Amino acid sequence: MFFAATRLKKVVLGLFAFTLLTLSNMANAERSGEKIFYTYCVACHMSGVAGAPKLGSRADWQPHVDKSMETLLKNSISGIKAMPPRGMCSNCTDEEMQSTIQFMIDSTK
Repeated sequence: MFFAATRLKKVVLGLFAFTLLTLSNMANAERSGEKIFYTYCVACHMSGVAGAPKLGSRADWQPHVDKSMETLLKNSISGIKAMPPRGMCSNCTDEEMQSTIQFMIDSTK
């Protein structure tokens, strides 16, 4: 009986550790720019609220694209005009922010 209980305890602890690692990896998985856009950015960038460049509008995006990705990323991280820092995605990584910007730029092509 003692050996069965010990074995069961090891199995349960192993499953618990596996679950924690899996959840941790899921939490750290990078989200696509498209997913972030439709979660955080769509409200302003779909309609152009407060001068936000609209998704798909080459005319709106060209002046921003001319500034460089580095400038766009810096502004999106720190916030600019009516846009709050990280566009309200406080848990977005810099890489995810860049991916989201690229998604919006690519929509103009």
